[in-house]
Amino acid sequence: MAERSSRNRGLAVVIRGQTLNSCRFLRAAEVPYYNCLGRAVESDVTSPGVSGSDAAVPDRGLEKLMKPRSLVRWFFTLCAAVLAIGGTASAADVHVMISAGFYPVYSELGPAFERASGHHLITTRGPSLGDSPEAIPTRLARGEAADVVILDGGSADDLARRGLVQAGSKILLARSLVGMVVRAGAAKPEIGSVEAFRKVLLAVKSIAYSDSASGIYLSTTLFAKLGVADQVAGKTQKVRGPPSGEPVAAVVARGEAEIGFQQVSELINVPGVTFVGPIPAEVHPDVSCGGALTGTSHQPEAARALVRVLASPDAAPTVLKVGPKRVSAR
Repeated sequence: MAERSSRNRGLAVVIRGQTLNSCRFLRAAEVPYYNCLGRAVESDVTSPGVSGSDAAVPDRGLEKLMKPRSLVRWFFTLCAAVLAIGGTASAADVHVMISAGFYPVYSELGPAFERASGHHLITTRGPSLGDSPEAIPTRLARGEAADVVILDGGSADDLARRGLVQAGSKILLARSLVGMVVRAGAAKPEIGSVEAFRKVLLAVKSIAYSDSASGIYLSTTLFAKLGVADQVAGKTQKVRGPPSGEPVAAVVARGEAEIGFQQVSELINVPGVTFVGPIPAEVHPDVSCGGALTGTSHQPEAARALVRVLASPDAAPTVLKVGPKRVSAR
């Protein structure tokens, strides 16, 4: 699919035909998770909810929830934050590589950062890890330009060990849940306990998972931990994600897999599926998202300012206003 460049409210974004997802946003020093920037949800149809006391709350969108006064107040707060960080005196082109999990938050806050700082964000999307030629580690290794990467925290740590991002520059932006979907209209299985989850994996005829962090965890660690690796080996498929691929949920929606797994932020805006829930806490991986400066960054001060703004306390209220949903921490 041909690469195209577009602007979303002033944000220059390099996309290969992928729609926005929602994410679970976490301040670096906080425990609660937040489900944000999603479309309006119903608990069992096309978009996810969380069972029990964490039942879904409709996400109403930035335009409806953010009053003009709130937008102005947040914008001036952001301006103050950028000035306090001490951004560069002149405008800079900041090259950003970002994976899907945090992209919706970035797509909303990025334009305000541009307006406040005068910098111009040039964005390329790709998986956090995996064997795709579009994966961020692969792009960096072959010399593609980037000032900052926003991706899985573990991948950022590995890139630091390889010298591709600056050691000690990572700032935690979010923690994600890994969830499961079934095709819309299908029975919603119970996966609240490890044993129930294991039984579902054994009972289904086909399983799809991503080619990035969550799928790698399932295929290399979780299935073996549950003692089902041999039993599921013949009925799993790895799905290449954006920018040239698609969410796992799209494969499930077409009926090509009975169940699918991916980070919740990448599942919930795909039509034709029902969100079942996150995988059990006892076997849940530590999936995080962080921002880090690359080892070849030409605009380190502007890149550092962007990451700090995305992680700042002033960013959290903006995220909450576009449809927060707090769920239990792991």
